[in-house]
Amino acid sequence: MKYALYVRVSTETQNPEMQINELKEYCDSRGWKVFQIFVDRLSGKNTNRPEFQEMNRLARLRRFQGILVYRLDRAFRSLADTVNQIQEYNNHGIKFTSLHDHGMDTTTPSGTLMLHLVSSFAQFEASIIQMRVKSGIANARSKGIKLGRPRKIDLQKVIQLKERGLRLSEIAKELGVNKSTISRVLQNPILNSKKNENGNA
Repeated sequence: MKYALYVRVSTETQNPEMQINELKEYCDSRGWKVFQIFVDRLSGKNTNRPEFQEMNRLARLRRFQGILVYRLDRAFRSLADTVNQIQEYNNHGIKFTSLHDHGMDTTTPSGTLMLHLVSSFAQFEASIIQMRVKSGIANARSKGIKLGRPRKIDLQKVIQLKERGLRLSEIAKELGVNKSTISRVLQNPILNSKKNENGNA
């Protein structure tokens, strides 16, 4: 079997040789042929990792039969990301093995079972987060809290309404925002400095 080796270090100054050597030794012990070594020198949070993307492109073309990584966190950003990507590899007939995450080896029946278990936990975690978000939104709305992006306030309009003698609550109602927002706008030091300049002119 031909295997792609994926290695990642976080910075340009870090040396990936330790990871590479261990992965190559493991391939030798399993009788796997190294197809290509893909090395990224970027943070794992960076979604634009060129070598990782190139490896995945070749995986979709089925240029090799398996992928070997040093640890899951070298390749993936989260549990959900891990599950989705490995399932995509499986769809293309690509086996996946993580050297230092015992059990995460889809070349074995136990590794495949482990993937299904992890997938179930990821789905459960996602559903719990979704329930918490919905509950939080419902709770906020029940307290009269408006959600979404804050409306942009027309400062000139606020000044005009204030000069017409409207109270803060009336200005807020006119502009469709809450009273505290209008209060903050009127306390803006830049706005106050302009008012002072106009008063001194």
